[in-house]
Amino acid sequence: MTRFRSLAITAAFLSATAGAAEPAATPPAAARATAKTIAHVVTMRDLLAATKPGDWRALDPDHTLYLELSAGRVIIELNPAFAPRHVANIETLTRARWYDGLAVTRVQDNFVVQWGDPLNGRPEVGEKRLPPEFTRAGAALGFTRLKDPDTFAAEVGFSNGFPVARSDAGEAWLVHCYGMVGVGRDTDPSTAIGTELYAVLGQAPRQLDRNVAVVGRVVWGMEILSSLPRGTGELGVYEQPEQRVPIQTVRLASELPVAERTSLEALRTDTPTFDKLVEIRRNRKDAWYKVPAGRIDICNVPLPARMRVEPKPEKPPEKKPEKKRG
Repeated sequence: MTRFRSLAITAAFLSATAGAAEPAATPPAAARATAKTIAHVVTMRDLLAATKPGDWRALDPDHTLYLELSAGRVIIELNPAFAPRHVANIETLTRARWYDGLAVTRVQDNFVVQWGDPLNGRPEVGEKRLPPEFTRAGAALGFTRLKDPDTFAAEVGFSNGFPVARSDAGEAWLVHCYGMVGVGRDTDPSTAIGTELYAVLGQAPRQLDRNVAVVGRVVWGMEILSSLPRGTGELGVYEQPEQRVPIQTVRLASELPVAERTSLEALRTDTPTFDKLVEIRRNRKDAWYKVPAGRIDICNVPLPARMRVEPKPEKPPEKKPEKKRG
């Protein structure tokens, strides 16, 4: 079973103030205007309530996994743009029902929850070894840059709904933020073929970046994984078989009838709305916050998802009765 050594990276939850006090010489009218602006500042909730359909994107059912546990459905959006062969192999294993009946085998507090075959079985289908897909070329990559500095990369930002880092050499990679999903491996990188997967459930372990193939993120149901009992063995491994959490099934959304799918949409990260969301989180102006932060960590930027809002069909215009001619 794959083992990881934990290093918790502290990322502050950022806040902001309503503003400094006005000097005594400030005219009363200006002071009242400032107070009114502060009182009516937009929060993230306000922003999301005001979004338009174009601010959201539907998940691709061909690259969306449903991990079914007794506690409910966990939905994972896969990202073939960064690890195409690993994603393809995971989808092959899913169609072959490889994951059905396996288990969550490890839950390490403030690090990861991991699932796979407790007996280390090997599938008969799919790739048996894969080259590392830790990074990809950054050229031609849609990228919304975060203006704040990062400890681990030259720059960070977002690409199609995922947190991404880039180097000065032009490499790009997915970042180990909360809820991100990676492929477990042994010392040899080619052993990562998707038979063991993990999701980050603690503070961002960024030391794993560029050492693991990151294949997606949990967009729904992360609370199910994060609330699982912690393992008592080394690195959070469940020591007894009865401690393991059985996996009922894993399916691609496209394998299920439409009526059985969870219709989700995620906030786009390439719009002015998202830019505004980042700024709101960089400088919290809710009344509770007193000190402005003025910057934010990549892993503290929320990536909202919601049940898809189906547009209401337009009513055909009512026909006015024709006037009878006398």
